[in-house]
Amino acid sequence: MQMKDKSKKEGYIFSKAYTNYIFILLFLLYMFDYVDRTIVTSLFVFLERDWHITSAQSGMLISAVYWSIVILTFPVSIFVDRWSRRKTIGAMAILWSLATALCALTGNFTQLLLARILIGIGEAGYSPGGTAMISGLYPERKRAQMLGVWNAAIPLGAAIGVALGGFIAATWGWRHAFGVVAIPGLIVAILFFFIKDYKTVGLDLPKGEKGSAKLIVSEFFSKPSFIYTSFGMAAVIFVTTALLTWLPKYFMVINNMNEKQAGFRASLVFLLAIVGAPLGGYLTDRWRKYKFRARLLFPTITTTLAAILLYIALHLHHGAMQYVIFLLFGTTVTAFGAAAGAVIQDVVQAGLRAVSYAIAVVVQNFLGASFAPVIIGVLIDRNGVEQALLVLPFMLIVGAVLFYLGSRHYENDFKKVTVVELEPES
Repeated sequence: MQMKDKSKKEGYIFSKAYTNYIFILLFLLYMFDYVDRTIVTSLFVFLERDWHITSAQSGMLISAVYWSIVILTFPVSIFVDRWSRRKTIGAMAILWSLATALCALTGNFTQLLLARILIGIGEAGYSPGGTAMISGLYPERKRAQMLGVWNAAIPLGAAIGVALGGFIAATWGWRHAFGVVAIPGLIVAILFFFIKDYKTVGLDLPKGEKGSAKLIVSEFFSKPSFIYTSFGMAAVIFVTTALLTWLPKYFMVINNMNEKQAGFRASLVFLLAIVGAPLGGYLTDRWRKYKFRARLLFPTITTTLAAILLYIALHLHHGAMQYVIFLLFGTTVTAFGAAAGAVIQDVVQAGLRAVSYAIAVVVQNFLGASFAPVIIGVLIDRNGVEQALLVLPFMLIVGAVLFYLGSRHYENDFKKVTVVELEPES
């Protein structure tokens, strides 16, 4: 009882131990989300050989997931905010896991594309729902830090997907790769139905206001920091998605590696984001004690640094020094995520947190993730992988500028938000 009271005083809804248990499940689901999402990238060489498809078509297999997310994430996130985060998340995770298993049974490109669209339907609301849960379960002062740790699941899942997919495909065939990775996500999804959550928060409607649509519109589009941050995240995610998709092929072509070697080398670059994502959140929360705008100034700095490192790496062409710089790039390019994600939650009221992140996800995925694989794939078909990737450092500079512009409005937008005390479900 004393532990619960102490946790309550520190800003927790549940005990710290139970909060951390929920967090672990959320982390594992996010990791398996990205394993299922990215495993196909290491299978491109096998699919192109067996089905005679182009690089642009291979890129569509990644983009298909994001097309579904763009279309469905907003309506699903409203359901998450107004009904139940845990039930919606559990159902979504079951769907995307089964859809991943279905990929193993496809017989041509069109069937695989449709199965990948189904994965996106399952994953549509997970990022907004998980972000809303973490933002509510932990005190505001730890928001960026915990979102940073959670976001480390993205590069971990991507690295596992790329490395494991290439290994399984080369050893037993590419169909087995889809089947193997679908199982653990399904198990965690079932566990999610048995956790507790905080109560759904009512919308803070003005007196006499009967609907919520007007509130939703004003809540987001009157906040410049929210708009700049969403578009800044889209620019960076364009780059990270492009590299998740095409970096293995880059290593195969430029460094003459086989599928296993290229997949392993690319996965290590993604894996370094495990350091960058949580470290970025921790440093941002520390800096914010002295500089309130830190949650957007920090992404400005790290995204600029990532642009410089990527530019240098792509111009070195090959060698040990190039790979070291790629690894440093992997550490810095995701350092923005926790801080920027916290801003998306900071400047809106608690009853709209999933919707808030969903709007950001629509912007990120429509302008960033959904177009990146196909655009870079087309450029690869025309100019080769080396020339195609040279556009990416300039996209990072665009993101850094947008983060800086958002930082100029962040403090004012933050002060407009009504504070709501959250309560646990009965």
